[in-house]
Amino acid sequence: MPRPIRNRKIHRPPSMSGFMPFGFCGKNQERVQLQYDEFESLNLVNYQMLSQEEAAQRMDVSRPTFTRIYNRALQKIAKAMVECLSLEIEGGNVDFDKQWYKCRRCFKLIEGLENHAPCEGCRFAGKGELVKING
Repeated sequence: MPRPIRNRKIHRPPSMSGFMPFGFCGKNQERVQLQYDEFESLNLVNYQMLSQEEAAQRMDVSRPTFTRIYNRALQKIAKAMVECLSLEIEGGNVDFDKQWYKCRRCFKLIEGLENHAPCEGCRFAGKGELVKING
């Protein structure tokens, strides 16, 4: 019986929930799902320019596990690009550093309910429209 998967530590969820191909009028509704930990691996290595060893420490996983997560992310992005598929970013076994919420109207990320202020984009001040982001 395999060991249970440990949650990966993620600093912040992505601001967007996915991408769609541009300039392609396909009827294909298939989507590729990129999990939060896979997105974080790309962020740490390709955007923040950390080594895989440093990125693995940040996510609290071993370096070989990090490499598997990172390679899985690259394969999914390649599939989405080559096959003109939409890419959704959600889910996975993750723990965020803090509690994150997203406004249902303007999709603004909010770090904790205590930091909530009226959204400028949608001029919405109520907390009922906030959705907690979970892995």
